[in-house]
Amino acid sequence: MESYRKPNGYIGIGMHSGEKYKETPLQDGEAAARLMAYYGIPRENEIVQAFVAALRDEETLRQEFSYCHAEYKRFENRYRGLRNGCGLMVLVYTMQALLGFDDEVVQPFVDTSYEAFVHMLDVRQLTDTAKVDENSRRRYNYPCMTEDAYFPCQYHLETLAHTSSWRTEERIERLARAVDHINAIMKPDDSVHVKLGGTCYVPYWAYCRTMKPFELDDTPHTALRKTITCLARATGDRTRVVQQSVANVLQGLQEDGVLRLCFSSPYRRKQFRDAVSMPSAYSEIGLETEHRSERSMWCELTFWAVQLLHILGYPIE
Repeated sequence: MESYRKPNGYIGIGMHSGEKYKETPLQDGEAAARLMAYYGIPRENEIVQAFVAALRDEETLRQEFSYCHAEYKRFENRYRGLRNGCGLMVLVYTMQALLGFDDEVVQPFVDTSYEAFVHMLDVRQLTDTAKVDENSRRRYNYPCMTEDAYFPCQYHLETLAHTSSWRTEERIERLARAVDHINAIMKPDDSVHVKLGGTCYVPYWAYCRTMKPFELDDTPHTALRKTITCLARATGDRTRVVQQSVANVLQGLQEDGVLRLCFSSPYRRKQFRDAVSMPSAYSEIGLETEHRSERSMWCELTFWAVQLLHILGYPIE
């Protein structure tokens, strides 16, 4: 990652895009931020400080997002879609939160992230906030919302999980109720788009489907453990998803204190390895340097289990 640092402090090329321009997945601003956050690099670190300074400098961002026309257009529209996870600044603010910043620059987006969740308490079904265009001739005519509509996404949750300026007991309780409400009204196959100008875009991992608890089988779900950890950091054990996950984790640890999965096929084992091999929005948090052996995979899982229980205040023996 350090080899991709630039004199202006930015790391990599762009953020969550432009894969064909990169040598490796780590040559990306989001991947760099996540790697430093996952390894617990302190915000006082010189690399972190320089990277965040670059994220906060308009001319630097303009330069870094001018390597192709599509990215420059994305930069020009960067403040659109903050309420529903469909703008570049959603990524920029969330990466700062992951790296430990919760100041006056990030706090407006922290408040937006909270509102994105609690606004869902007034929604009875997805079509209350996103409408299907009956006259559209698109092959996949998904429900589409306006860019000003509130709708929560993974980046909103990660921002809340890594900041504290928004926290009061009342707000934490409301956030937990909103998460449970989302799970009650959304369907497993729901999808949603956001309309910016005349074009509909897919938001960054919108919570338009039910959140799944951790299970002891090998059913694959995108960044499941990372999402559960963020929920625990933001709301404790107030949500049903976290409660069910903790019960399953404790069951898995019961025999010898090691959390394992029973893979149903070599492909499922490969999916697990791929999910922790490189930091990204859709990966799990991986700390082991390799995952060829079962021991490394069980270490990964057991560390996560201990971390989750520690966050929730369980005694660790």
